[in-house]
Amino acid sequence: MIALSVAAALAVFILYTAVVGGATTQLSPSQLAGHTDHVALVGSVVGPVTGDAHGAGLRFRVKDVSGPSKVLVPVVYHGSVPDLFKVGRHIVLTGRLRGATFVGDNGSLVTKCPSKYAPAKSSTAG
Repeated sequence: MIALSVAAALAVFILYTAVVGGATTQLSPSQLAGHTDHVALVGSVVGPVTGDAHGAGLRFRVKDVSGPSKVLVPVVYHGSVPDLFKVGRHIVLTGRLRGATFVGDNGSLVTKCPSKYAPAKSSTAG
């Protein structure tokens, strides 16, 4: 009976952490100014990509995924780089804004394929 109570309490804690405590605010580059807390930067990679992710840091810029935004946020990232990472790819990167540069957390870089999120093509009967 005690084990069941402990398991139930643990399940409630995990659920609470996932829903409330584990939430990270997602911001696009045009929304990032002034946010110095830990956030997820969502955008599109703009080149050139320079540096080394395991040395002095991988350096690139990120812009808004959609819209005519002219905001480019410089990024420095240390850690593993996904195979699909390249210029033009949509990414999500957690970290903090330090000065004018977004510093990504080690291992927090995730790429997304833009075509995966495009509207489905409609077929017309003909």
